[in-house]
Amino acid sequence: MRALTVLILAVCAAATAADGPPEPAALHEASLRQLRTVRRVYVDRLTGGETAAQMRDILISSLAGAELFVITENQERADATLRGASEDLVFTEVHQSSDSINAHANLGTRRTSSAGGGNYGGIGVGESEADRSAERRHEAIAAVRLVNKDGDVIWSTTQESLGAKFHGASADVAEKITARLKDDFEKARKLQ
Repeated sequence: MRALTVLILAVCAAATAADGPPEPAALHEASLRQLRTVRRVYVDRLTGGETAAQMRDILISSLAGAELFVITENQERADATLRGASEDLVFTEVHQSSDSINAHANLGTRRTSSAGGGNYGGIGVGESEADRSAERRHEAIAAVRLVNKDGDVIWSTTQESLGAKFHGASADVAEKITARLKDDFEKARKLQ
């Protein structure tokens, strides 16, 4: 009887483990396997500010240059769709500081006699310094995901940049996204 109870508990435990959530490593590997099958990608309109359309064009150019997939303008022919949001901001960052040192002293004496008189004194020291600087900054951010025809997200990343040495923030974000996708695509190719 005891052996039967242990057997039933073992079967229940195995069934519960099978129904539980998949391990993160297994999910990552499954996503990489799906990524390996993608041949055509459609880049959807990105949500965000006014510069989202520009970011889409820069991203299409960067992905086409990587030659990982065929980039298509026909969504029906695509194996997967790249969706997401982006923002490219240009702003002025103002720094302002002020330092001040001041010291005052005063001394006085007064007499009330007919001869009059009095002693008075005073000292004053002061120094003040103010500094103001304004710096023009450029910042871009994009969060994108690759979605298969079933609507499952098979790959995603978020990248941001303050600009690079030889190109602007949007182009740098697009290059970072493409580089991350290339790395993950290479990992997918190495899977058995």
